[in-house]
Amino acid sequence: MTDPEETSADIAELAGRLFTMARDGDAESLKAYLDAGVPVDLNNEAGDTLVMLAAYHGHPRTVRMLVGKGADVNRPNEKGQTPLAGAVFKGEDEVVGELVEAGADPHGGHPSAIDAARMFGREDYLGLLGK
Repeated sequence: MTDPEETSADIAELAGRLFTMARDGDAESLKAYLDAGVPVDLNNEAGDTLVMLAAYHGHPRTVRMLVGKGADVNRPNEKGQTPLAGAVFKGEDEVVGELVEAGADPHGGHPSAIDAARMFGREDYLGLLGK
C-alpha cells in the first residue's frame, strides 16, 4: 500500500522540478512532462504558472512551447500579476512579443502590462500593447 505522505512529498518534489525547468528555460524537459500529462497551467503556492515563471525569467522559447500546449497567458498569480506584466516589468522584449502574439491582455492584472510600460517609460511597449 502506498504511503500518502510519501506520495505527497514525491508530487511536491516533482512540481518543484517543473517550476525550476520553467524558470531555467528548459523547454525540452518541460515539454516531455506536459506530453506525459502534467497540466500546462500548473501553479505554485504563489499562483505562478509555468508560463509566468518562464516569462518573468526571460525564456521566449519556453513561453512559445507553453503557449503551443495551451497555457493560459492571462492567468494572474496571487498578487494579481500576469505573465505579460511580468515580462514588461523585467524588460524581456522577446517574451513580450511572444505573449502579445499569443493574445495576452495588456489590461489584465494589477499592475497591468500597460501600467508597467508607463511606469518604466517604455514607449516601445506601449506601441506594441496598443496604447
